[in-house]
Amino acid sequence: MGPLAGTKVIEAGGIGPVPFCGMLLADLGAEVILIERRRQESRTDPTQEQDGARSADVIHRGKKSIGIDLKTPLGAEAVLHLIAQADAVIEGFRPGVMERLGLGPEPSLALNPRLVYGRLSGWGQNGPLSATAGHDINYIALAGALFHGGPADRPPTAPPTMVGDIGGGAMLLATGILAALLHARQTGAGQIVDAAISDGAALVTSLLVGLQQQGLWTDSRQRNFLDGGAPWYDSYQCADDHYITVGALEPDFYRELLEKCGLADDALFQSQFDTAAWPQQKLALTRLFRTRSRAEWCEVFAASDACFAPVLNLSEAREHPHNRERQTFVKLDGISQPAPAPRFSVTPGKIRRGPPAHGENTVEVLETAGFSASDIAGLRESAVI
Repeated sequence: MGPLAGTKVIEAGGIGPVPFCGMLLADLGAEVILIERRRQESRTDPTQEQDGARSADVIHRGKKSIGIDLKTPLGAEAVLHLIAQADAVIEGFRPGVMERLGLGPEPSLALNPRLVYGRLSGWGQNGPLSATAGHDINYIALAGALFHGGPADRPPTAPPTMVGDIGGGAMLLATGILAALLHARQTGAGQIVDAAISDGAALVTSLLVGLQQQGLWTDSRQRNFLDGGAPWYDSYQCADDHYITVGALEPDFYRELLEKCGLADDALFQSQFDTAAWPQQKLALTRLFRTRSRAEWCEVFAASDACFAPVLNLSEAREHPHNRERQTFVKLDGISQPAPAPRFSVTPGKIRRGPPAHGENTVEVLETAGFSASDIAGLRESAVI
């Protein structure tokens, strides 16, 4: 059931990157227990309260949900009991919140010295900005990752949440958790993983920073070969107002691009890295790609090494033949979603269940952790669960 089978992770409920990290770990086989705020039970089945919206909330797939009031001593004590039996904790609150709840690293590691305590925040656990609010766009702006996104004559843009929250945040936290779990299993010593989205967003610029230090990248937008400055590495509009991309960086691929476009003998395109010619080359390609539809260009570049791909929206991406054959997207309970990745030859990941209803597994999780029926009844009577 995945390479992390047998690993137990406690996820403190939140939004964005921490739930995404929890999904990654669950896809890889970990048992992820999602701690959520207790909700007032209605006269009907309380697990049905969010079913409609929650069933499509794919970043909670594969998890178990427990609804509990963390602001009560009994609630915090119950969660500490779960932490004592866990391999890892992941949380995404502002610095100090978990400490105020009595669930910070100090009491957690005292109970469970092998514990990996993963903390994800925007600015990190310390520093002048650590206590201030922010979102993806702010973190990647400060890290230098936003600057080169978009045309030079417009404000910088970037794909929503992918560079900061997911790439610099959730992925970095997952990497830190896995590395610390390896260390804990080798040495018996747990530790705190401080993952800041701003740190991670800076880390993902490493390639560009290296190019800059070598004099191969400038601090001007759309003047470089990977930021839309080069005519052979950009997006273009087609006759039907859809878009395509070309990324023919290497000389062989560039020559194939020219051949497919009928430009192999055009004097304007003979020097690939002549930046002075780039504006004219881009204008010529802009006009050329506007002469045919996206589907027609897909036929022209079929099975080509010209580094070509159509720009698809989320619905179209699910239906592309390559994605269909690789089952890049799968359906679970009627909900289309990205499949677990990466792929393992011996211990493949799997979506074991859809997103749980709020608090759906409260009793099950507590029973498994050793709580007696009377203990659970007491927590319910005290309105803790």
